[in-house]
Amino acid sequence: MFIPRNILEPLRQLKGKYPLLALTGPRQSGKTTLLQAAFPDYQYVSLENADVRERAVQDPNAFLEKYAGKVFFDEVQRAPQLFSYLQTKTDSDRTMGQYILSGSQNFLLLESISQSLAGRVALLKLLPFSFSELAAAGLLANSWQEAAFKGFYPAIFDRHIEPVDFYPNYLETYIERDVRNLVAVRDLRQFRLFLKRCAGHTGQLLNLLSLANDCGISSPTAKAWLSVLESSYIVFTLSPYYRNFNKRLVKTPKLFFYDTGLVCNLLEMDDPGDVDNYFQRGSLFENFIVAEMYKQAFHQGRRPSFYFWQDSNKNEIDLLWEKASTLHLMEIKSGQTVNASFFHNLEKFTAASGQTIGHRYLAYGGTEGFSQQGIEVLGWQAVQELE
Repeated sequence: MFIPRNILEPLRQLKGKYPLLALTGPRQSGKTTLLQAAFPDYQYVSLENADVRERAVQDPNAFLEKYAGKVFFDEVQRAPQLFSYLQTKTDSDRTMGQYILSGSQNFLLLESISQSLAGRVALLKLLPFSFSELAAAGLLANSWQEAAFKGFYPAIFDRHIEPVDFYPNYLETYIERDVRNLVAVRDLRQFRLFLKRCAGHTGQLLNLLSLANDCGISSPTAKAWLSVLESSYIVFTLSPYYRNFNKRLVKTPKLFFYDTGLVCNLLEMDDPGDVDNYFQRGSLFENFIVAEMYKQAFHQGRRPSFYFWQDSNKNEIDLLWEKASTLHLMEIKSGQTVNASFFHNLEKFTAASGQTIGHRYLAYGGTEGFSQQGIEVLGWQAVQELE
């Protein structure tokens, strides 16, 4: 079953404006399925295939002569030597949409693009399903707990794989392999422990020293492992916002996962009921909503500029973003009943910021939407409707 993706329209628009189109994102996020369905007239070539990759590396000119145009190169970061030859080829041919590239290692792909293809390629990111994509297919869960537990990877929905079966295999088959390809991991047990500790700190301030100590590794090792997880689209960090404020602000980023299903699995949850009973349910729900906001931005072809704000007294705004010098705010609460305390930080920030405030949102774990005190209250499913 093919579920339409929101990124399809940006892909089609940009294909006619650049000689190369690149789509990156985590493994199993549906990149190959999407590109083959969207561009059936393109020849598909996988550089994951060792024989194909050897030909590309040994004789790039002959390889590109054979695949001269309207070609989709999958897992192209596996042959970085090819990029400089792609530059020469596309500069000579001057054909828009000549090649489509995809890859699941953002670090290797971006490094190759920045060195050889800058200005010649449109780069887009495909993450696992968003709320709106699942809702359009009638597959979005009725409760946020069920949605967070199940996660958003296509295989779970396409092949009806249970999350408790999918994520352990995903961890072993893809994540650990990527880590071994990029950094030397002597003990995979330590790396798995590091991942579990990261899952336990999702939605919280990143403390690499604490994570390293918990896992019995050095801080440089923890930093290297986190970098690999970021480049593989497993985790991301949210930067603090401190423009026009005094120095008594938190300036440490927060740690998040792109997929809450993986978080729940790493935390050894067995069913959605475990989500409701989790002692840091609020942080997990925050991750759930923040990841959705990133998906919306990336799947519209935008580069999100999201932040959080926290002062030394633990007053906090969970998500902020700027548009045309106007600051938009979002508080995120897992409770299914809205109470007056949910609005306090939004009101405090508005009064203290001295900036132009646009929309103020409260995203919560319930389903009813309404307006109160000039704040738009959104049930969790309605977050998909924001632009």
